[in-house]
Amino acid sequence: MAQTTATSETVSAFCNGVAVMLAAGIQVDEAVGMLADGTTDAFTSQLFSEVYAELADGASLAFALASTGAFPEHAVSMVDVGEKSGRLEQVLSSLAAYYEEEGRMFAKMRASVGYPAALLCLMSVIVAFTVWAVLPTFEGVYASLAGSLTTGSFGAVEASIVIGWIALVATLACTAAALATVILGATADGRQRLVRVLAVLPWTRDAVYELDLSRFVSCLAIYVAAGSNTDDAMGDALATVTDRRLRAQLARAHKLMLDVSEPRSLTQAVAEVGLLQPVYARMLAVSSRSGSLDRSLGELSALLFSEAVQGLDAAIDGVEPALAALVTVAVGATLVSVMLPLVGIMGSIG
Repeated sequence: MAQTTATSETVSAFCNGVAVMLAAGIQVDEAVGMLADGTTDAFTSQLFSEVYAELADGASLAFALASTGAFPEHAVSMVDVGEKSGRLEQVLSSLAAYYEEEGRMFAKMRASVGYPAALLCLMSVIVAFTVWAVLPTFEGVYASLAGSLTTGSFGAVEASIVIGWIALVATLACTAAALATVILGATADGRQRLVRVLAVLPWTRDAVYELDLSRFVSCLAIYVAAGSNTDDAMGDALATVTDRRLRAQLARAHKLMLDVSEPRSLTQAVAEVGLLQPVYARMLAVSSRSGSLDRSLGELSALLFSEAVQGLDAAIDGVEPALAALVTVAVGATLVSVMLPLVGIMGSIG
């Protein structure tokens, strides 16, 4: 089981099912056992059964999830936070919504890339045939007619070969990227690799960063609601962060909060390191003075999550037109590479 990771849909279904049963007064182990018995998929049933076996032996839910090796690290960390803070039901409901949205985004990504990927595969074959079979034929024709053609006519053939190779390399690279996206998006392990790629791409990294930030704020809200002081809550929530850029920024904020000579409050530290937009920082400052910091953090987490999803949706929506444009350019480049030698021949004859 440790070699297979649960999909976003499976994690969402598990968290939602357990949360609903907890709300109905059913114990965690009984809830998981009922989910295992009611699941028809072989992998999912085995996975839930392994979790139930650990719970029956007295393990915590977070330990049971981690022992399978199939649940995401973020889900395990958040469940651990929920158990320690006594807010497991709320955490599971939040995780269910998060992974449901994640599954939807990956499904949308595969759908957006799938059709252009098929066209790119076809174009790769056409461009490769043009470069390796058609254009060399023109070279042979020019060589046989060299005595009657001007030297400058050979420039048309050379230009066509260069254009053909550029089109081939670009098409093959985009085809490989599109196929990799489709293939990786089909598995949970592949989706994790895609997320790491999205975190470094210039047009998606801000949305992924904001998504990680929303998860951190949600965890922080849970600790604050459970009665932890903000210094401890910040340190505990920081331990669940995996994104390097966000972790470094949060570490600076936490250091400011623990500064012996001039300690800052949570809202002051957040504002000083530029973790949040000024309007959000002011909102937290007001809620901190009014005693409703945990509620404001929860609302802010939902807001950041919504903005991150919108950013990722916008990036995904732009993939299909971009790939379609690339196919069009590849077709045009192929036609130009074929026509240039003919233009050169006609010009020389004229």
